[in-house]
Amino acid sequence: MLETHLIPRVKQNNSKQFNLFENPVIPIQTEGIKYSGSKLKLIPYILSVVHSLPVKHIFDGFSGTTRVSQALAKCDYQVTANDLAIWSKVFGECYLKGKKSKSLQEKINYLNNLKGYEAWFSQHYGGKARGGLSLHPDGKKKIWQIHNTKKLDAIRPEIDKVAENSFEKSILLTSLILALDKVDNTLGHYASYLREWAPRSFNTMNLLMPLTEKKSNHHKVMNKDIFQALRKVKADLSYFDPPYGSNNEKMPPSRVRYASYYHIWKTICLNDEPELAGKTNRRVDCNDKTAGSIFEEFRKNKKGKFIALTAIERLIKECPSQYILLSYNNGGRATKEEICAIISKQCKKAQIFSIDYKRHVMSGMRWTHDWTKSNEGKNKEFLFLMEK
Repeated sequence: MLETHLIPRVKQNNSKQFNLFENPVIPIQTEGIKYSGSKLKLIPYILSVVHSLPVKHIFDGFSGTTRVSQALAKCDYQVTANDLAIWSKVFGECYLKGKKSKSLQEKINYLNNLKGYEAWFSQHYGGKARGGLSLHPDGKKKIWQIHNTKKLDAIRPEIDKVAENSFEKSILLTSLILALDKVDNTLGHYASYLREWAPRSFNTMNLLMPLTEKKSNHHKVMNKDIFQALRKVKADLSYFDPPYGSNNEKMPPSRVRYASYYHIWKTICLNDEPELAGKTNRRVDCNDKTAGSIFEEFRKNKKGKFIALTAIERLIKECPSQYILLSYNNGGRATKEEICAIISKQCKKAQIFSIDYKRHVMSGMRWTHDWTKSNEGKNKEFLFLMEK
């Protein structure tokens, strides 16, 4: 999915309240898959804050689909993208380190022209349109129609053969994932599939050249646990968008697990034909107990403090960057007030920005040690800017 963002040209803005759309803008393009919790709409606001700071090297600690990393790179920042998910590493190598070439385009054309056949992916994830229902003879709902999984079965092993290096492989895998994302039968994640075929699932997938970054030599891509990565990276600013543990007391922890939500992309990257389980044929190694993030944790520790909140506290404490920018939604396990309390103990100054998408406004709140509680309403996004 290709998106164009309108980014303000201003480099300095010290006002506590400002409207991005009152400033001259430049178009920035990023692309990626459908993703729960995506910061796609937040990118202009993130860049507006970053532009106001004297920073050059930025660490994106939970890069996910790499939308934010892509945008930062296109604004000439040096970017280090990190995520524990293997498919995020693939995206990072594609968008930050990969380079377009005539040879790569020829390989994409070759992959598109391969004749499909039924193999492992078709067996587990391909279904036929029977009365409009997305069912397989095994009775399970499926992600894709069989004509697209046959193409997937043909293309995936061939990528390993034609790619000359890891960066070429990442570009070709990204192209494949983007193509599959456009013809899937889901609501944007892979914890459940639609019973009736989505109109897009009838289309035939087509691989295209991804939007690789032209200035790729100075960017880095990491595939580490965030606390391991913090010991390796040196950056002027660290941007954190950790996965959220839900603040809904009635919601079990198994409902919010990104490893579980996007298990299929791990399988496509590794092509390892893993052991599967459940109605959605999810990877066994992506189950909630073994693959969940500490930031998604629903429970409290022995001291009665939410584990997700203690993880955020540790994240801020161990971050070596002078500036930290944390994005968080009011639907997360940690509340705004709790995050503010952590910041006030560890940072010499900070500022919160509350995002109102309907009015296209980012409003600055009060500085550290003078926080105010307020009724923020539903689905609020916050940017916490800190200076250590």
